[in-house]
Amino acid sequence: MKYSAKILDIADRGVLLNASDARMVGVLEGDRVQIMNHASGLSTPAVVDITTTMIPVGVIGIYGLTNRTLLLVDGTEVEVWEAKKPLALDLIKKKMNHEKLTKDDTRQIIQDIVNDSLSQAELSAYVTACYINGLDMDEVEYLTHAMVESGDRLKFSNHPIVDKHSVGGVPGNKISLLIVPIIAASGLKIPKTSSRAITGAAGTADLMEVLAPVEFSAVEVQQMTEKVGGVIVWGGATNIAPADDKIIVVEYPFKIDARGQMLASVMAKKFAVGADLVVIDIPVGSSTKVPDMAEGRKMAREFIELGERLGIRVECALTYGDSPVGRTIGPNLEVREALAILEGGDEPRSLIQKSLSLAGIALEMSGKAAKGQGYQMAEEILRSGKALRKLRQIIEIQGGDPAVTSESIKPGEFEFVVNAQNTGYIIELNNRALVSLARIAGAPHDHGAGLLLHAKKGEQVNAGDPIFTIYADRDWRLKMAVEEGRRLMPVIVEGMLLDRIPSEYRGQV
Repeated sequence: MKYSAKILDIADRGVLLNASDARMVGVLEGDRVQIMNHASGLSTPAVVDITTTMIPVGVIGIYGLTNRTLLLVDGTEVEVWEAKKPLALDLIKKKMNHEKLTKDDTRQIIQDIVNDSLSQAELSAYVTACYINGLDMDEVEYLTHAMVESGDRLKFSNHPIVDKHSVGGVPGNKISLLIVPIIAASGLKIPKTSSRAITGAAGTADLMEVLAPVEFSAVEVQQMTEKVGGVIVWGGATNIAPADDKIIVVEYPFKIDARGQMLASVMAKKFAVGADLVVIDIPVGSSTKVPDMAEGRKMAREFIELGERLGIRVECALTYGDSPVGRTIGPNLEVREALAILEGGDEPRSLIQKSLSLAGIALEMSGKAAKGQGYQMAEEILRSGKALRKLRQIIEIQGGDPAVTSESIKPGEFEFVVNAQNTGYIIELNNRALVSLARIAGAPHDHGAGLLLHAKKGEQVNAGDPIFTIYADRDWRLKMAVEEGRRLMPVIVEGMLLDRIPSEYRGQV
């Protein structure tokens, strides 16, 4: 049947049909139609939404992403007929029924994801099936290869290529801003593709964006890495393992990170950038993704096995995750803290020690440092100023200002200081609550929003001493964060009041 196209400014893949036309075509809500632009010869399938009022009979609304394929203008005549369902649907149902996916099964599912052939509901079904039923190591390997094949890849002529990754879960983990320039300053190449924050207060890409643009193609990433030895860019703009970004969008509302998909996600991106050597940071703590050392060792073995299957040498570091790394949470605050260390600062020690430890592992894996000497070599590169000079080169090649200093980066103009109610020791820092406060204050979108911790777990404070300061770029966001802080109590001082019973009930049964 033929219809007149109406282009709709909706950032999705699909079409909108009048209910009468849907009956004529023979489709229901969620079914698919094939749309043909005879003028150009372009054709694509699309999921159907149905309306009784928004689109008149004889007109078909074309969503933005669908029109990227069809290249229609308002009024163009198109032909529409019922389309077959994607092959991936039967394969997703197979996983829902506890069956193992083959290599070809996985490749088909990922291809349909990348081609936007699946609706959000169908993609959610795949993610849920993998989350509930799990993936064995064969399926993880198949998924990793399929993700790599679906996007662009970097191919360097000189090796080794080094990379690092943190599985997340601990706030303030700004170590890439130190590790990448240290590794690159040693003469190694490290094309660091990073993520933006999903549930956290600042992903590595959010931090680097304070200093320079982070959105580049795979070709640009390779060229910049060849020139200066390293980059810190947003992986979502590179078209490297693009299926992963679509899966993450579905995982986000449920705050899930299915183990098999997480392993494949991390290693697909390392494989795609040509990494030979990878250091994985696994923070361990009660409020992280990995609650104890036994679970951390299990995850490390899985990363190492997957690396062996892919031809990548992997070493893992189990790191302390019960407290933020450093004393800052939020883009500007974290970047300022990292830059201060590169400029010669010797605090906070947690950030310095973690960064040097992981950089040292990479230096030893590459042969740049003898076994047991990696930490010392990383420290020498940091203290000599070579790492700072290298970061400035990276900032410059990515289009930022290489003359930036820690003092030039300011936190939000609105602030609120939280003071200790009594004297004692900090006995608990709730990472999730701290991240929640930073996000309510505006992080990561508002670069100036975040938290500065004046005291950390195990440190003594006196009544009236500042415990942490909340910063925000907007006054109303600060007020919201302060209110939420009173409810969450993210920092507990020994002896601090935890609850209060109304006085009129005191002594009553």
